[in-house]
Amino acid sequence: MTDTHPLDLGKILPLVRKPGQYVGGELNAAHSQPDDHHLNFCLVFPDLYEIGMSHQGLQILYHILNGDARFIAHRAYVPDVDMEQEMRRQGVPLFSLEAKIPVMAYDVLGITLPYELCYTNILTVLDRAGMPTRASDRDQSHPLVLGGGACALNPEPVADFFDAIVLGDGEEIILELAQLLLAAKQQAVPRQAVLKQLAEIPGIYVPAFFAPHYADGRLRAVEPLVAEYPVVRRRVLPTLSAAPYLHHPLVPVVKPVHDRLGVEIARGCTRGCRFCQAGMTYRPVRERTLEEILELANQGIGNSGFEELALLSLSTGDFSCLGELMGLLMDRFADDFVSVSMPSMRVGTLTPEIMEQIKRVRKTGFTIAPEAGTDRLRQVINKGITEEDLLTTCHDAFSLGWKLIKLYFMIGLPTETEEDIEAIIGLAKKARAQVRQGKGRPVQINLGVSTFIPKPHTPFQWEEQISLEESRTRINRLKQLLPRQGFKIKWHDPEQSFLEGVFSRGDRRLSHLLEKAWEDGARLDSWSEQFNLERWQRAADACGLELESYLRRREIDEVLPWDHLHSGVDRAFLQGEQVKALARIYTPDCRNHGCQGCGLCDFKTVRPVVHQRPHTPVSPKKSGSWTREQPPRQGHSYRVHYSRLGDSRFFGHLEVLQLIFRTLQRAGLPMLYSSGFNPTPKVSFSQALPVGVESLAETFDMELSRPLASMEETVQLLNRQFPETIRVAHITLAPRKAMMSSLTRYLISLRTPPPDLAERIDDFWQRETFVIERIRKNRRQELDLRTLVTTLRIGQEGIELELLGHQGQPGTNPREILEKVLKACEREALLARILKTEVREMISPS
Repeated sequence: MTDTHPLDLGKILPLVRKPGQYVGGELNAAHSQPDDHHLNFCLVFPDLYEIGMSHQGLQILYHILNGDARFIAHRAYVPDVDMEQEMRRQGVPLFSLEAKIPVMAYDVLGITLPYELCYTNILTVLDRAGMPTRASDRDQSHPLVLGGGACALNPEPVADFFDAIVLGDGEEIILELAQLLLAAKQQAVPRQAVLKQLAEIPGIYVPAFFAPHYADGRLRAVEPLVAEYPVVRRRVLPTLSAAPYLHHPLVPVVKPVHDRLGVEIARGCTRGCRFCQAGMTYRPVRERTLEEILELANQGIGNSGFEELALLSLSTGDFSCLGELMGLLMDRFADDFVSVSMPSMRVGTLTPEIMEQIKRVRKTGFTIAPEAGTDRLRQVINKGITEEDLLTTCHDAFSLGWKLIKLYFMIGLPTETEEDIEAIIGLAKKARAQVRQGKGRPVQINLGVSTFIPKPHTPFQWEEQISLEESRTRINRLKQLLPRQGFKIKWHDPEQSFLEGVFSRGDRRLSHLLEKAWEDGARLDSWSEQFNLERWQRAADACGLELESYLRRREIDEVLPWDHLHSGVDRAFLQGEQVKALARIYTPDCRNHGCQGCGLCDFKTVRPVVHQRPHTPVSPKKSGSWTREQPPRQGHSYRVHYSRLGDSRFFGHLEVLQLIFRTLQRAGLPMLYSSGFNPTPKVSFSQALPVGVESLAETFDMELSRPLASMEETVQLLNRQFPETIRVAHITLAPRKAMMSSLTRYLISLRTPPPDLAERIDDFWQRETFVIERIRKNRRQELDLRTLVTTLRIGQEGIELELLGHQGQPGTNPREILEKVLKACEREALLARILKTEVREMISPS
């Protein structure tokens, strides 16, 4: 292993957006350091932290590996555009969050393949790691690059960048794979020999052992180069275990897109929607028991402090014991103000009883997916619901107090007509008409629309994707037809859908397209503000590729780029489903109607796992000292005095607020909550600390339902829950007077102080006024800094600064003083180390 020390990130993080996403330190993260005695993984999600931290699969592998003493697993995410630019400028390589060392120092880079529009980010990862992008150009000095995830069953556009790719459920294979690689490391096995050993493990695809052949611009064959290795079959986890490794979930500080505890209640779906890749490639259905789910929820919430629990599954509404589960979860968590949410629900599975349970804490999102506007087209795609089912669900939701329902549709489905397009709007109107508009806020219907993309390993894998122009035309038609009042429509960018379609059924020739577009600046293509189709079209021209050809219809006997990768579902079954689609013949769910012959199950180790409703009641259990009481008329208020040092200076104000809320929740303090739609703990905070500034003098006030037994013990309790960079010094009774003004002291250290610093300070003191101009909300504002600065001098440890602040009046901050008074450039002001040392408050009766 490369001998390396943690990187100095202080020279770069103050200069970038959301620096907190690069510092790690999340609750329940690993603390071990890579060494030569372990097999060291760096698990990489090829998108920004706020997306990757919501990904359940990476967390599962992370906890499994770190739960085995032989292995160490850390994480890395793709840097945002501004961070990547600074890393290049200052020669900083991609690093792990836990150890702050270059990812090149690890033995294995495990890169998730979650969706097609992240593919250029893989090149950013490899480039910033300092590695050749193509596996064929790497040697023994480079980490092994492994892939896996939702796109692993057609990874051909990125296959040349990987040494090996895992097909299927990671839990089923990760320790077997890691044991092999650890032995290879200890025995110094050559890289090529390691690949041969990996290929012997079922479910591992080594792209170098297959060679595609092209003629006349088409893929004609994928030749196995190892005779006994012609096809790679997906690994299937027979059952979902109790998963004790998920009892201590990672808790982010920087808010991710899904900021909640996710509990996977089932994996796989057998509804058989013919457009749905996940429904085919995650078969069979495997449900957890009620007891296992309750244990995961109880431990996960108790060890995280999340305010929301999300039940994860491809079809949550189909869970066999959902009614019982919702009742148990709400009985357990409602008094703790923890809400339970579900992803997009299948029409017909949301009963009024389940809706009643959902709204006990707060009405979380309500989303259903008709997919198509007419019953005819829903028969084609095997959706298995009718318009009547949808309208009944909307009626029930509105009757129980919901004011907003989201409906998701696709355009461009096989056999779609103009009538089907117009029916989308008609169905939305009928849905909204399921409630009588009386007093109060009127109901809202939000439509989400995306372009259908044919996916590998589905009955529609041979179908055509509509053109970019046709996507725009159909979306514009929907916008024209949609009434303005009571409806909103959002759509997925047709240009992004076009490129996703190209990569979805692409072959290895697209690796050259990826490299060319990346060299031209393609980054973070799933983010609309970064996406640029013209860049991809230029790259395609340079590579001699016609992107539109990848959207064409495929012949049934045509060689497909993924034919050597087997999902477990037979090709003959998919062909039969395509025929049944055109005939509008329904294929029932094998969960309830017997085996439909997809070919996956052997009914020995692989079979559906569906549980019966319990005969005896299951009781929810509480962990720790979690109890909620009826709130008293008047609470007990305390002030917590704490410091924020080191990496915690990179957390934003709202991020610190969330961190404190969750810390108090985990600590089990008897918090009082606000009333209303979204209950929150009664906590008030001191003035926001600018990002990048450290402090010895932060406070927050909390209101409790009963007095603390011991302030000293509570200090220790909170410090066990806070990150090491945030320390509680002491707790006092909160003052019952309002602060009117304050005097705040700072100590500032410049990286490169100007030689005439003393003269600049003298010039400030010699002026009677020092007026600056600001623009706030498009309004010009003047501020006299001379009236706000009470101390500005050079001390033994740096620049000493005192600022006067008045409640309700404009104030200033240390960076503004550095830039306006001391004439430091913006970059120098951002890089300055600033420490808030003391706050003296002047208060008046409230």
